[in-house]
Amino acid sequence: MRRAPTLRTRNTLFWSLHPTPLGPALLAATSRGLCALSFVDGNAPEKTLAGLAHRWPKARLVERPTATAAFARELARRLRGKPGRPRSLLFQGTQFQRKVWEALLRIPPGDVATYREVAASVRTPSASRAVGQAVGANPIAVLIPCHRVIRSDGGLGGYRWGSWRKRALLGWERARIRPAHRPSRHGTRPELDHLVPVLHLDRL
Repeated sequence: MRRAPTLRTRNTLFWSLHPTPLGPALLAATSRGLCALSFVDGNAPEKTLAGLAHRWPKARLVERPTATAAFARELARRLRGKPGRPRSLLFQGTQFQRKVWEALLRIPPGDVATYREVAASVRTPSASRAVGQAVGANPIAVLIPCHRVIRSDGGLGGYRWGSWRKRALLGWERARIRPAHRPSRHGTRPELDHLVPVLHLDRL
């Protein structure tokens, strides 16, 4: 019997659409981890796929739901407020973007941080605008929780997948975590502990 290609197929990026309470999400992964999670409006993945092809120009895109199913289950767990399970994430970005994305992983569920606080955490306290750009460039929704970053005045701020999704995510997290039991963001790495190893690669 001929075997189907596995996740270890070289230079192949497997993707699929998965249903979520926030609308369909396109997930993409290689043998080394999840490299994209984007909400898709209107069940039209073409724009997201074009972005993937631009970010990973040497990759061959192959639709295969089974290759991203484990990550989709992890997303579903997070959206239900369940504890995370270890999953590998595949980052591709500048050194500064990577530092910001790792800082986002240290914001506990049910908590938020301002752009200024994130800038201070990566030792660039005057770079709030650059931090905002890096947050907006996050390629992996929810699992890298960019939705937990808000403006200093308490406003939601932007969210590349729609402000209504950001509001819903923050509302769900706060509702599921009792205030008395919300951990402080200082000295914690809750999401990072459940998403290791985090890989920093510029190519597949």
